[in-house]
This record gives sequence, structure tokens and C-alpha cells, in this order.
Amino acid sequence: MTLSASSRVNLERFWSTIERSAEIGKGREGGLSRLALSDADKEIRDVFVAWCREAGLSVSVDQVGNIFGRREGQDNSLPPVLMGSHLDTQANGGRFDGIVGVLGALETVRTLNDLGHVTRRPIEIVNWTNEEGARFSPPMLASGCFAGTYPLDWAHKRPSDDGATFGEELRRIGYLGEAPVGSRELDAYFELHIEQGPVLDAEKVQVGVVTHAYTSYGFLAEFKGETAHAGPCAMDLRRNALIAAARLLVTVDDLGWDYAATGGKSTGSRLVAWPNKAGIISDWAQAICDVRHDDPRAAAAMAERVRRAIGEAAARAGCSVEILDSWNWGGAIFDPELVSGIRRQAASLGYTHRDLPSQAGHDAYFLARVCPTAMIFTPCRDGITHNNNELATREDIEPGLNVLLHSVIARADRQGVL
Repeated sequence: MTLSASSRVNLERFWSTIERSAEIGKGREGGLSRLALSDADKEIRDVFVAWCREAGLSVSVDQVGNIFGRREGQDNSLPPVLMGSHLDTQANGGRFDGIVGVLGALETVRTLNDLGHVTRRPIEIVNWTNEEGARFSPPMLASGCFAGTYPLDWAHKRPSDDGATFGEELRRIGYLGEAPVGSRELDAYFELHIEQGPVLDAEKVQVGVVTHAYTSYGFLAEFKGETAHAGPCAMDLRRNALIAAARLLVTVDDLGWDYAATGGKSTGSRLVAWPNKAGIISDWAQAICDVRHDDPRAAAAMAERVRRAIGEAAARAGCSVEILDSWNWGGAIFDPELVSGIRRQAASLGYTHRDLPSQAGHDAYFLARVCPTAMIFTPCRDGITHNNNELATREDIEPGLNVLLHSVIARADRQGVL
């Protein structure tokens, strides 16, 4: 085989990796529950590393468990072109979210091997740790560390509900690597992903060219009150942390409806409390919420209303409150040259395509802070995701795979520094 405009990935081989991945960490029927640094995550990591080595890649693991597979280029003094996503899932996750991006990157390398083509620049593929944030908060933790947003020690101390910390679990499953986190030059980063929205599927468009990201703000708030007997404790004496957290989440949901007509969204995603039992008032609670909007100014206004709501919820319930963590990402973050290149490749390959924003969070958001970055979307049925009914077919994904292949080759083979 030789490299040409007609070169395509091996779809059957790619699909076999998807099916193998779907056997690891099964959740509800048809779905996955492969939380970060769980035993199931270790199993898929081991399989992925084996696949990388079989493809002739050298494998390294950094200190937050990110796995890199490197394919040498003609000039290895040049920074590599990186592509990938994540293999961890939500508690009720699907078979494609993140996984398509990692295994699509692997298939790109395998196709280059088939073609016997060595790119000018090296190519690397990556599995980012804990993108979902389902076990360790915040989401995109390890790519955030790679970008220098989160300190390494802070990341290692992030707790899970079962009491383990991020660093302890990395060590337990054997993926506390030695490679430094970040601190190296990248030529570019590409991430292939299912859309996680209904637009491509509804319009029967094959490829999404991601132009920008919704601006998002997230918060982890901790409320502290006092336990008391639910019967005799007078209402004016109560300091119910659970109620404070619940009031916040209801307010956040109402806020989303205020902005719904212009595409704004808000989510109360988590509430935990202690003792959280009948007959007793809870003296501790945590809540996680987020807001997002395509207009950065509207998103900032929504975030400010959440900050006020946190204080108001605590005061009304007679509790104290602390914002333990907050995060912000999105906006006009993707590289115009890479975006234009993806658009050209989709057109030259004969695929229908359209521009659209990313509404979910992705590791690409942090990579955009350190190198030119772009995303490619493939359709998913009815936009259903973070759900065991998440569905994409081979035919849905194949165009995006081939656009990734040709976009990466074009970037890695270009002459000059820029």
C-alpha cells in the first residue's frame, strides 16, 4: 500500500478494538461503567498498551497516568503531532464517548504502518486519565495537569467516594508513571469524538468541524451545619447542610431555564450529605453544579449568579459554606489553521460536513492552552450520551476516522516550522 488521497483506515480492524473495549467494565445493558483507576480501567489500559506495542510504538506513562504511544518520524528533533482522548467512562457510560478518539488514533497509526509511510514529524497517541471526573473531581484532571493548570501534588490528593486518593489508585493499578507531566513541546493536538449532541445525526451530516467550545463554569461547594433531632429541633434553630445544598441545586436548575431560550444550560450533578439518614439533620453536604453558554458573556453572568446563590443557600439554611473547587474552560480555543485543514480534508474526501461548537468538556480544552488544537465530531444517534443507550455505527464513525487520518498526515508531513 502507498499513501494517496484514496487511503482509508481499516474499518473492520478499528471496529474490532471497539468491540474488545466494550467487553471491559460492563455496566447497564449495552453500556460501560469503567471509572478512572478502577480495576476495569487497569484492564483496558493493559490492553491498550499491548496494542500500542504491537503497532511498533514506544510507550511511556507520566506521573498522572497519561499513556503515550510514540511513532518515530523522519526528523525526531521536531515536536510530535499528538492525537487521542480517554478510555474511562461515566458510571452509566456508553461504548463510544472518548473511546472512539483513543482507538481512532491507534487505527491512524496502524494505517500508516500498513501504508509504510513515515511522517516527517513523530506522531504520538494518548489516553488521558480521568477525563470524566466520575470518580475524582474535577473532570479532565490529568490533561489539566499536563497543561499546567493543576499542580501534581494537588491532583494526587484528590479523593474518591471510596476513600482512596488519585495518587494511591495510580500506584495500586500500576500506572503511576515516571515521565514528567507536560513541560514539553507539541506541534499540534487532534481529538476525534462523537458529537454528544443531536445535530449531525438529525441533519444526516457525516463530519462535524468543531469551531469553538461553549464557555463553561463549574463549582464544588461544601456546606457545614449541625446535626439535630428531626422531631424536637425548632425550625429557627436548624442548620441543615443538606437543605442548603439542595436549595443551591434547585436555584442552578432554575438559572438554566432563564437562559434556555438562548442555548444556555445549567446542571446540578451531585449532592452528598452526612449522616443523610431519616430522623436527623445533616451537618455536612457537598454539591457540584455547572453552567454553560455559547456566549462567553452570558456564561460569565450565569457563573456570577451561581456564586451568589451559593452564599444565599448557606445563609438561608444557617450554614457556613466554602467553594472547594471551581473550573472554567471553553471559548474560542481551537486553532483556525487546523480547523480549516479539517474542513478541507472532509471536502476532499467527499464527506458532508458542517461547522458546530462543542457543548461538552473535552481534554482538548486544556491542550489548546499549550499547542494548536482541533476536534473532529462524528454523529451519535439522537445525541444520547453518558447513557448505556449511546449508539454510533461503523458508518457513523468511518468518515471522521478518515478525516483524522488525512488531517494528521498533512500536519505531520508539512514543511517548515509553522
